[in-house]
Amino acid sequence: MQLQQRVAVKRVTGAFALIDSLKRHGVKHIFGYPGGAILPIYDEVYRAQAEGGFQHILVRHEQGAAHAADGYARATGEVGVCFATSGPGATNLVTGIATAHMDSIPLVVITGQVPSYAIGSDAFQETDIFGITLPIVKHSYVVRDPKDMARIVAEAFYIATTGRPGPVLVDVPKDVAQQQFDYVPMALDEVRLAGYRPTVKGNPRQIAHALRLIRQAKQPLLYVGGGAIASNAHAEIKELAERFSLPVTTTLMGIGAFDEHHSLSVGMLGMHGTAYANFAVTECDLLIAVGARFDDRVTGKLDEFAARAKVIHIDIDPAEVGKNRAPEVPIVGDVRQVLIELLRRSQEDGDVREPQRNRAWLNCIARWQEDYPLEVPHYADSLSPQEVIVELSIQAPNAYYTTDVGQHQMWSAQFLKNGPRRWISSAGLGTMGFGLPAAMGAKIAVPDEDVICISGDASIQMNIQELGTLAQYGINVKTVIINNGWQGMVRQWQQAFYDERYSCSSMEVGMPDFVKLAEAYGIKGMMISTRDELKSAIAQMLTHDGPVLLDARVRKDENCYPMIPPGKSNAQMVGLPERKTLEKAAELIYCGSCGAKNVTNNNFCPECGTKL
Repeated sequence: MQLQQRVAVKRVTGAFALIDSLKRHGVKHIFGYPGGAILPIYDEVYRAQAEGGFQHILVRHEQGAAHAADGYARATGEVGVCFATSGPGATNLVTGIATAHMDSIPLVVITGQVPSYAIGSDAFQETDIFGITLPIVKHSYVVRDPKDMARIVAEAFYIATTGRPGPVLVDVPKDVAQQQFDYVPMALDEVRLAGYRPTVKGNPRQIAHALRLIRQAKQPLLYVGGGAIASNAHAEIKELAERFSLPVTTTLMGIGAFDEHHSLSVGMLGMHGTAYANFAVTECDLLIAVGARFDDRVTGKLDEFAARAKVIHIDIDPAEVGKNRAPEVPIVGDVRQVLIELLRRSQEDGDVREPQRNRAWLNCIARWQEDYPLEVPHYADSLSPQEVIVELSIQAPNAYYTTDVGQHQMWSAQFLKNGPRRWISSAGLGTMGFGLPAAMGAKIAVPDEDVICISGDASIQMNIQELGTLAQYGINVKTVIINNGWQGMVRQWQQAFYDERYSCSSMEVGMPDFVKLAEAYGIKGMMISTRDELKSAIAQMLTHDGPVLLDARVRKDENCYPMIPPGKSNAQMVGLPERKTLEKAAELIYCGSCGAKNVTNNNFCPECGTKL
């Protein structure tokens, strides 16, 4: 965001300086909730909205404000901004801040605070939000002098967006917001932070070493995480994969960084990843980790994760490189910039696309894909959750999707084929209640796009009050509840690992009538329970002009597979389909021209006509 042309010095309040600085850094939308300590700032919000080009979205709970700002940031790559007052208002933001911190999402969080002279006196609605949030922010400030406001806001935006992105907290005491001073705006390019110089360009020797390993590998795998989304490296990842015929797997955060319709895609890996991605990471001889952090939900039993492979690890955060797995080639730098340099060197060295490169390895993966596909069950007496998600993907393939956390999240990750930034889900923290407010923020950011929240009957109740925000502002979010009457993933674990002792995981008693609840907020409510209703209901939901809540009653005991049990390796999945015995399934080959899968009795590729 570029600062607009600087204006002459004038005398203003700290609150004015804050709002003016936010506007100058390109902020058009803020999500928040007022209260006593932040009222001077909200008085300036009133004036700013009256002038136009600036909108405050009044949420129903401060946690919703943080998640909405998070969804806004994930959808756009820009900084999300949220407001809350002191005390309980500020502490209600904590879960949202932690969610953004774990997933490296750029936020600027503004909290009101009791007057400076009352800090430390246990004043009404005083909490040390600066201290409380220290472990879950990238940086934080308490504004002690209004003259520092412009500098602090500029630094907050700079820190939130450079290096590894993350949330920055700015705590503003009430008297600082009210005090007048001579205001001088500040631009991002004026920020000077001693000791803070994120490494952007990769080490040339390490890049050259990485290229040598890629050329030598017989069974390589490109492992792509959220850092690729943050750096907008989608085109470079595609070029790298195609140039060296690298199969590509993504983490939950990396979904969308590589087209899952591409013949080189093997989908998501990890606890509920595809069988073929998990087999590939087990058997690969080179693992190229791009913007990923080797978290436990991906690696399973760490000492058996990619045990046969050499590792290239590209990440902008030096603390992540080697934290969980020591790489042979560590490269610290911005993912996109490193890949641009790697591809440039590759082109200079004469590397060209070779469709037959790694052919035996790709054929092996193709056999796994045939033998162990993701399956969509169809039951005579009930609707499966997977059917609902697949139908959504058919009717709204290009929508922005947000999710809550649980089984529905994993099924969505398995069956939706999302484009860049169109997958918005709490990964690191696993925050129930994230989906609806995140969808709200995403829709504000991309008003002309379809935005769909996939939630569960337990998750949706965590922040269901945000239906009021959708209604107030007419935010056209479509929410689909995968309703099985349980905390689904908790029930699955209790079934598998706790001898079916279903302690406190049933949600049926006390479950609201979601249709009536939606209508009470002034939102269209719908309910389906059969396959015959599914297609038309989704079509009706998508074409309705306004927010919709669709309650999809699905099979109650459906489990999410594949699954890596705790303490097991990626190859030790449970819930795999029975291995196919068809001989030709083991004889699949890739077309050397277009990459389409063929059986060996084909003479010509049906996709492009090339002789096989």
